[in-house]
Amino acid sequence: MSGSGLPGLRGVDHIGITVPDLDAACGWLIEVLGCEHLYTLGPYRDDTGNWMNDHLGVHPRAVMEQLRLLRCGDVTLEVFRYAAPDQRREVPRNSDMGGHHIALYVEDLDLALAHLHAHGVEVLGEPTASSGPSEGQRWVYFRAPWGLQMELVSYPNGKAFEREERR
Repeated sequence: MSGSGLPGLRGVDHIGITVPDLDAACGWLIEVLGCEHLYTLGPYRDDTGNWMNDHLGVHPRAVMEQLRLLRCGDVTLEVFRYAAPDQRREVPRNSDMGGHHIALYVEDLDLALAHLHAHGVEVLGEPTASSGPSEGQRWVYFRAPWGLQMELVSYPNGKAFEREERR
């Protein structure tokens, strides 16, 4: 591979998320989404120096109380519980700076959506069928109990741009 990109890039290793209640969040991720707990670490703190700020960009007296690694399909989630003097509690929307969501690919969107409804998960609207290069894809957003925006996405027959590339 040539170009000016990141040398040796192979893909995404994990996605880290901070939650207000680690037991509740991991319970939901395991019970509702079907994630698998891999291991737990922590706490991590630096009571005298600046390590937390220098290495993690958080308040120097922040404490990463615990983290749990969960496998969710082929993605690893690193789920944190932090305590910090300057911790913000509001969850960013997609339109906010730093806004984000996690999209989960499912084989059958309607079956997965029914599962979310059966578990009382807040679903945002109805499934949307994409057009243009993403034609063939359907998706719908939902929220984890602590506000994290997530998405179900499915394109079992591929997307239009993939079919056009094969021609």
